[in-house]
Amino acid sequence: MKQSQLFTRTRKDAPKDEVSKNAQLLIRAGYIHKEMAGVYSYLPLGLRVFNNIIKIIREEMNAIGGQEITMTTLQSPKVWEQTGRWNDEVIDVWFKTALKDGAEVGLGVTHEEPLTALMTEYIQSHKDLPVYVYQFQTKFRNETRAKSGIMRTREFVMKDMYSFSKSQEEFKIFYEKCAAAYKTIFERVGLGNHTFRTFASGGSFSKFSDEFQTICEAGEDTIYIHRAKNIAINKEVYNEETVKDLGVTMEEFDQAKAVEVGNIFPLGTRFSDVLDLNYKDETGKAIPVVMGSYGIGPARLMGTIVEVLSDEKGIVWPKEVAPFAVHLVSLAGDNVDVKKEADRMYELLTENGIEALYDDRDLRAGEKFADSDLIGIPLRMIVSEKSMAAGNVEIINRADGSVQRIAESKIIEFLKG
Repeated sequence: MKQSQLFTRTRKDAPKDEVSKNAQLLIRAGYIHKEMAGVYSYLPLGLRVFNNIIKIIREEMNAIGGQEITMTTLQSPKVWEQTGRWNDEVIDVWFKTALKDGAEVGLGVTHEEPLTALMTEYIQSHKDLPVYVYQFQTKFRNETRAKSGIMRTREFVMKDMYSFSKSQEEFKIFYEKCAAAYKTIFERVGLGNHTFRTFASGGSFSKFSDEFQTICEAGEDTIYIHRAKNIAINKEVYNEETVKDLGVTMEEFDQAKAVEVGNIFPLGTRFSDVLDLNYKDETGKAIPVVMGSYGIGPARLMGTIVEVLSDEKGIVWPKEVAPFAVHLVSLAGDNVDVKKEADRMYELLTENGIEALYDDRDLRAGEKFADSDLIGIPLRMIVSEKSMAAGNVEIINRADGSVQRIAESKIIEFLKG
């Protein structure tokens, strides 16, 4: 993509009503546009990052046997009334509306009920299990106060996976597979060293669940970290009994603020009992299916990356989620030869499958470098009179500022390596 053709522009200031760092930087860099409180549009650069995060999650869910579907956002009250969760006192963030015929519908907040009801048509025998189904689907939650930029919004995409197993033992095996897959996801998006599997409340579903919490000053949660064991406990369940169960003492934990970037829940037979999701075992006996739920919000993950990894100059994207691998910056000025060389380099990258954002604009070097820092692409490649005279290209690492000068003949090998 040529930057001169990109309809978005960087800006010096974010909207005055935007206080979160992730939204300020993403708006200034041209990744997102704020429509209203808690509602954001994804612009070309932002959509590329968002889709890269989804790609990583999809690959890891497929690797553990997930089957992808897409369910409807519009929700009939019927199955929700059966489980008692259509009641606003039970789920207080529903968006509900009426159809022209007067029937009431809701905008989905989660999908345990409709998917359980759907699976009653496909699960009858023990031979039909286990099954693991997931989706990337837009959810709506009527938050009292939307805040934290794209980390807490009223409209968002959620990757929600649901497991259907014959027994607790079979469920637990998959539960741990999913936990390991989540660990890989957080490593791939650059948050592996900052994210901890966290012992948390199971809410209405079970005594305990697992959250994945990333240490972050903008986080809304308080966790207690045991670094030697690489685990943490959410403040809500941090007590002597819980700590004793883990075989450690309270003095061994450090307190930190964190943001929840993922969670995995045992659901047991909570939904299969009510919605009659049963299977017949080898003897013909009907047994309730054991379920689990596994969630990650790609946008929340995107915002957390910005909060945790950005610096005073702007965003710093990890390689796998960055909108482009390289930010090619031409410092041609009035020099036609430099412009031709930069154009040729852009074509060379494109021909070799290396995605680049090409800053071909007629601006001063300082303006281009400031924009490049703000946008945060991992590598900045500079073509200038100086580099041409030396017969190489200057490459700057956005994360640490290190500079390498690579001979033109070695550029593709270097970038692919």
